[in-house]
Amino acid sequence: MTEEVSRETPPLVDKLFPRAAARLSAYADLLATEGSLRGLIGPREVPRLWDRHLLNCAVVERLIPEESSVADIGTGAGLPGIVLAIVRPDLHVDLVEPLLRRTTFLQEAVDALELDNARVVRARAEDLPPASYDIVTSRAVAPLAKLARWCLPLCVEGGLMLAMKGSSAEEELDGSERELMKLGAEVCHIHQLGGEELAHPTTVVSIVAGRAAGGSRHGRHGR
Repeated sequence: MTEEVSRETPPLVDKLFPRAAARLSAYADLLATEGSLRGLIGPREVPRLWDRHLLNCAVVERLIPEESSVADIGTGAGLPGIVLAIVRPDLHVDLVEPLLRRTTFLQEAVDALELDNARVVRARAEDLPPASYDIVTSRAVAPLAKLARWCLPLCVEGGLMLAMKGSSAEEELDGSERELMKLGAEVCHIHQLGGEELAHPTTVVSIVAGRAAGGSRHGRHGR
């Protein structure tokens, strides 16, 4: 039997994302029920969905320019992709995931939440056209150097790769800097988001893609 996520939306959600609160709550319910039953969310994660997952992902929107096209690589149950689509209706989000059982859940979630700005794409990052997106996000998918080989080529010139990382972010960045430059990275930075609001701030490595990474100035949806 799975533990229940609180049916009450935390006050912080109404404060930070008042227009998105209802959809975020509906998504939390989906993760706590179907997501947990299908093994997409661990039972131990259900009681802390808001704290460690939803709000943790939602603050990433602060790094994304308006009207951006976004690919969320290895999105799994939709983190952070579905959350970003909910809190930022101006974005065009592709939820990229190769496993059928996950894409089945993702499509059900997109339909149930009526997310017109999100699309489920069953594929690996390597199968997508290069220079297709303004922003490429990921969360707990792979070590930074390996992740960059998948994500940076998908970015338009001047676009952003945003990798949600944990305490090893600085170490990973230092260890992969040479390879990142070879892949066309221009500027790398570590952001701490939500430090004054969240119990567990979000760490994001942002990498600006140069011409060698993607090669085009316009994403699939344009800017």
